[in-house]
Amino acid sequence: MSNINNTIAGLELAQIGWVVPDIHAAVKFLSGALGISFPEPEHGRAEDFGVSYYGKVVPAEWLTTQTYNGGAFIELIQPLSGQSIFHDYLIKFPAGGTQHLAFRLPVSGFDKVISELQEQGYALISEVDHPIARMKFFDTYATLGVATEIMGITPDGWTVIKQMEGR
Repeated sequence: MSNINNTIAGLELAQIGWVVPDIHAAVKFLSGALGISFPEPEHGRAEDFGVSYYGKVVPAEWLTTQTYNGGAFIELIQPLSGQSIFHDYLIKFPAGGTQHLAFRLPVSGFDKVISELQEQGYALISEVDHPIARMKFFDTYATLGVATEIMGITPDGWTVIKQMEGR
């Protein structure tokens, strides 16, 4: 039987997701400390993107921004209201922190990886189907200390990623 190490070994680390209580303070700190810039945070709503939380789309809002830092994206998320994987994290860790690692692969291999993680007993927390990627978040906290996001990138998504990496 496969284990999570074997499952994610062939995937590319795409993103480090940090949940923060104040996105503007985090952007200011990281910009100064690391010398990187972030785009202006954007408001997101679960309903607008069809983001599910334990199988249901429930009201949730957040601010998010991300930047590419030479090998992976750094994503900052500030929960604002409702229920989500990000709200759960901030309740448990009010100071914020690294909440997830995202691994990507072409969408053609997405279902195989998802099946393997489910067969290994990892619970699905959240998911979204977006025109540029299918994304599923798994509860891997006990194994890895963070949630694991698997991103199945569509052909159009690879174009968007290359543009974002070149910012």
